[in-house]
Amino acid sequence: MSDINNTIALIGLSWGDEGKGKMTDYFAQKADIVVRYNGGSNAGHTINANGIKYKFKLIPSGAPLEKEVIIANGCVIDPKILLEEIENLKNLNKKVNLKLSSTAHVIFPFHKTLDGLEETSKGEYRAGTTKKGIGPTYSDKVARWGIRVFDLIHPDVLKPKLERLFKIRKELIRVYDPNWDADFESIYNEYKSYGEQLKSYVIDTAYYLNKAIDSGKKVVFEAAQGNLLGIDHGMYPFGTSSNANALGISAGTGIPPKKIKNMIGIIKAYTSRVGEGKFPTELTNRTAEKIREQGHEYGTVTGRPRRVGWIDLFNIKYGIMINGIDKIIITLLDALQGVNPVKICTTYELEGKNLESWPIQHEIIEKCVPIYKEFKGWDERTREEWSEIAREGYDALPDNLKIYIEAIQEELKTDAAMISIGPDRDETIVLDNVLF
Repeated sequence: MSDINNTIALIGLSWGDEGKGKMTDYFAQKADIVVRYNGGSNAGHTINANGIKYKFKLIPSGAPLEKEVIIANGCVIDPKILLEEIENLKNLNKKVNLKLSSTAHVIFPFHKTLDGLEETSKGEYRAGTTKKGIGPTYSDKVARWGIRVFDLIHPDVLKPKLERLFKIRKELIRVYDPNWDADFESIYNEYKSYGEQLKSYVIDTAYYLNKAIDSGKKVVFEAAQGNLLGIDHGMYPFGTSSNANALGISAGTGIPPKKIKNMIGIIKAYTSRVGEGKFPTELTNRTAEKIREQGHEYGTVTGRPRRVGWIDLFNIKYGIMINGIDKIIITLLDALQGVNPVKICTTYELEGKNLESWPIQHEIIEKCVPIYKEFKGWDERTREEWSEIAREGYDALPDNLKIYIEAIQEELKTDAAMISIGPDRDETIVLDNVLF
């Protein structure tokens, strides 16, 4: 086994949308391989590089740099969307160096139908899903009748398995919608075609990745969603269906924990989330509107406006503990320009007492009151001025912004490796070089 310090995991420590796409792209500059290990086409990552905006739902964020990108077994695959993303990259004259796990599970149209019907039926417990079929596909995986990429690329294996699954799902969907109907042969023929188109990308990614890491290849693990949305250690049930944290890497790739050397947590200068569930530091006033517009807080996949609020260091501390975070990266600091004052949540109060740790149960969180520290804001700059500050480095930042950054590090007892003050790859300031 290699002792080379050649693996980095990038973990979002909030409800997703922390800037993982940009930071994965930044780290990919010196990487050989970028790996997605959880989630599916519900997870949008946006990259701005060389005047082009890339929006990915499935393909890892190393693709614009033409790095080797791997979609591992912990992901669920919508083959139609994956093929569209491959074609989009080819149209931009980008080489697509993709490897797809043979054991990743496949999303079918009836999964999407069921996603919407189940979400409606949950009432106040609905998660606010993107209705992309993610949850029902993971449900089939756990129930052990799901269909994997290996099945997809072998029509003789696919057909009997799909017939069985189609029948099961048809019966369940008709509980919600007695008039629902779909044509099995059409679905089978469509997906058989997808399998033919994807076959050349399919391998045993666990074997391939272990061999690559042992040989010294530099690998970045890219999470989808954020720690607080994870199925086991997030705000259940208002989250996603996979482990969107470092704990999901080994199960989602087949890489043992001891081979994952560096855990980097990504947070942004405020908090945002989509979907349902309590959001203790949420803002609903003009300040929220200003932050939303300056931070472009609209979903990459759905276009939905995101809920925004003050940064919540109390739940981020929990994420640092769960994920074993070594360093943090703070993003979107420029999106707080012109906001005065700015606030940091340091703990929650429950029944007159400050809590020691983040209470993971949403029933408790709903009764909590966030406790804040307040700081002076910083003036607005143009995009060009922020870019110039990034070139000059940390000392060129506004004094009040530096105070804010230092307060976050002190409260979290974790040093910042980088900060981001704009969407472009170059609008990044390195404080502690954690690249390979």
